[in-house]
Amino acid sequence: MPFLKPGLGSDPDAETAPPRTLVERAYLSLRHDVVCGKLAPGERLRVEHLKDQYEVGAGTLREALSLLVSDALVTSEGQRGFRVAPISMADLEDVTNTRVMLETEALRQSIRHGDAQWEAALVQSYELLAKTEIDLAESGSGRWERRNKAFHEALIAGFNSTWSKYLLSILYRHAERYRNINWRLTAGHASGRNVLQEHEAIYRAAIGRQEARAALALEVHIRLTHDIVRLQASQAELK
Repeated sequence: MPFLKPGLGSDPDAETAPPRTLVERAYLSLRHDVVCGKLAPGERLRVEHLKDQYEVGAGTLREALSLLVSDALVTSEGQRGFRVAPISMADLEDVTNTRVMLETEALRQSIRHGDAQWEAALVQSYELLAKTEIDLAESGSGRWERRNKAFHEALIAGFNSTWSKYLLSILYRHAERYRNINWRLTAGHASGRNVLQEHEAIYRAAIGRQEARAALALEVHIRLTHDIVRLQASQAELK
């Protein structure tokens, strides 16, 4: 589980902290560039070119790329090297369905078992996210993305399952990737969707220990992202 950061009580801007090793630095930089779309789906990743761009040796870069293979963001072609993982609507649907299955159950378990510390961390993460969403023009999309991820992590932090959190962290990155690619190609960000209201519904149900209502609100929230991306992608002929 490479570089997995805990959600409970963590700083939502922690990813701005200096990486601990050269491999981690290269891994985080490459992951960011894949997720934001700077490295395009299907693009060949030539170690001899990228090692200078990311300022690391060839061995370090290959190790970082291998970590991204385990995240399913990069594919390995054996002796032919690496490529950025392709995208498709079928893959997006699979990511969405799997995330709904895992994250709603993790939220249910978190509500059942979360203690006062879980509640306090959830309140803090929600308030930071709400402030960011209200002042989005000043906060910027990068800060919003970090705090949005921190909120989703805080929701399930009361569930003592390292594997669930690890798998969900990977699925979140893939969902983020589709959002970023779609928003760059289309007007998906101008959908008229009230994300702040969606987050509030999830938060109030979770903090009120309303397990079924919270899980339903979370599922609706995740699937709305899928539906908007699918609509915009069809208009842009994203395949």
